[in-house]
Amino acid sequence: MRLARDDWQQRRSDHRRRLGPIADDRIDRNGAKHPVYDFLFVYYAFRPSHILRWSPGPGVLLEGQTLDECDWPQHFVEVDGGTILHPESLGAQRHAHLGWAIEYLEAVAAREPSFHCFGWHEWAMVYRTADVRHGQYPLRLGRTDTDRAVEAANLRCTHFDAFRFFAADAVSRNRWPLTRNDSAAFDQPGCIHATMDLYKFAYKLAPYVDSDLLADALELAIAAREIDMRASPYDLSSLGFAPICVETREGREEYAAVQQTFFHRSVPIRQRLIERYREIASAVGIAH
Repeated sequence: MRLARDDWQQRRSDHRRRLGPIADDRIDRNGAKHPVYDFLFVYYAFRPSHILRWSPGPGVLLEGQTLDECDWPQHFVEVDGGTILHPESLGAQRHAHLGWAIEYLEAVAAREPSFHCFGWHEWAMVYRTADVRHGQYPLRLGRTDTDRAVEAANLRCTHFDAFRFFAADAVSRNRWPLTRNDSAAFDQPGCIHATMDLYKFAYKLAPYVDSDLLADALELAIAAREIDMRASPYDLSSLGFAPICVETREGREEYAAVQQTFFHRSVPIRQRLIERYREIASAVGIAH
C-alpha cells in the first residue's frame, strides 16, 4: 500500500488534532495530580508526546517522506520513493511479547463477558487502611460506612492488575486468589480494566500498531476510566464526576448496564488488535 504525500500529511495532522487535547491536558497540569486522568499516563506509561506521533503501521509506503520528517525515524527506513516501517527494528523483547499477547487477547475475546463485579475493586483498595491512593478527596460514605459496604459486597474481581492493589484485609474477600499467571485464565471482556488495557496493547507495539487503532483504544480507555472512578468510593463531584452508587441496587444496575456498553465498544478494538498483532508476527517471522 502507498500513501501519497498529501494523504499521509493529512492523516498525521488529523491524528495530532484528535489526541492533542489529551496530551495538552496532561502537560498543562504541570504535575498537578488528577485522580481520574493521571492513570492513563502513570499506570499506562506512554508519554503525552508519544501519543501524538503518527504511524500508518507496517507495509505502508509514505511517498516523498524522509526520515527527518518521520515521527518514528528509528523504526522506519528510506526506500525508493519514500519511507516504510522496517520489521527488523522490532526488538527481541517485543518478539517475546507478541506470542503471549496473541494468546491472551484471543483467550479474553473467546470468553463470555461477566457484568457482576459492580466496580468494587476501588472500594477494596481503601478497605480498613490509611494508605488511600487519592486521600485529597473524601470518601462519599466516610470511613466506617465504606468498610461496611465492602463487607456487605460480593467481591468478584477477575483482573489481577486491579486485585494486586487491594488493601491487605480485602484480599481474602475476593472470590478468587488471583496471580499474575492467572491473567489469561480469568480476564474477561466485560471487565472495565480489561477494556482499558486494550490501550496498553496498542502502545506496547507502537509504531507497528497503526495510530488510528491506538487513538481508538486510548479514547475508549479514557471513557472507561471515568466510569471506573465514578463507581469508586471517592467523592469526585468537585471535578464534575457524578457518582455511580454501587452500594445501592440502582447503582449496581447502572454500573452493569454501562459495563455492557463498554463490552460492545471493546469487541471491534480487541479484534483489530488481534489481527494487527498477527500481521506483525507474520512480518517478523514468528509462528502463531
